[in-house]
Amino acid sequence: MAILPITKENRRFPRVDYHLPVRYQLGGKQVFDNVLCNDISCGGVRFTSEEFIPTSTPVMLEINVLNRILRPVGKISWSMPVPHSDRNQIGVEFMDFNVLERNYLEDFVSLQLKEI
Repeated sequence: MAILPITKENRRFPRVDYHLPVRYQLGGKQVFDNVLCNDISCGGVRFTSEEFIPTSTPVMLEINVLNRILRPVGKISWSMPVPHSDRNQIGVEFMDFNVLERNYLEDFVSLQLKEI
């Protein structure tokens, strides 16, 4: 068994593991789907979905952060099947975000990071 060195992630935005309710609507569709995010940062969100969503697909989000609904617009940056299941991990990059909502998310993420 090989021992792998511990590597530091080179992320532009630190992420926190936090399960928040998320509604998302893919470009061209009329309905929203409901999921829980796996983690979130000021740059994007990761969630698990039962559908495969191709990269670059535009997505409108409604993220419930402490009873405040944030509505960023993003695009699917990656989509990967979960082994031994019919589900997919989805990574969304925020592309358009109201400044006040982004500031609220930044404060939320900062508070969560301080608690770790």
